[in-house]
Amino acid sequence: MDSDDHATARASEFETALRRAGIRITKQRAAILRALASADDHPDAPALLERAREGAPGLSLATVYRTLSELQAQGVVLKLAFEGEPARFEPADQSHHDHMIDVDTGEVIEFTDERIERLQAEIAAAHGYDIVRHRLDLYVKKRD
Repeated sequence: MDSDDHATARASEFETALRRAGIRITKQRAAILRALASADDHPDAPALLERAREGAPGLSLATVYRTLSELQAQGVVLKLAFEGEPARFEPADQSHHDHMIDVDTGEVIEFTDERIERLQAEIAAAHGYDIVRHRLDLYVKKRD
């Protein structure tokens, strides 16, 4: 599936989640869903507002926040709270990954590393636990 098809399918999933919650899909909400579904980064609400305004000029930030809140409540969007940064959002259907946050630029870089995953499982097991879920955020600075 190419990225356009994937974004369309994801937007449809978001729409279904909102309808399930009894929320009407307006032109403004549809624009938000498309913008979020096609994002290849971790946008905050103001960034989504700017992206979605192309398809819905009268869109308000309050509508973006309400829509994101409901998508999060429905479990299809994750809210990411990084230190010193506004909340960012990403679709919940992605495979597990961790994040590096560039403290100078705010850029969020996704990564996976089996060594880290293995070590975390070993640490949990040493304490008599199994990992149910986890999140790892590394705050980084580019080397000079």
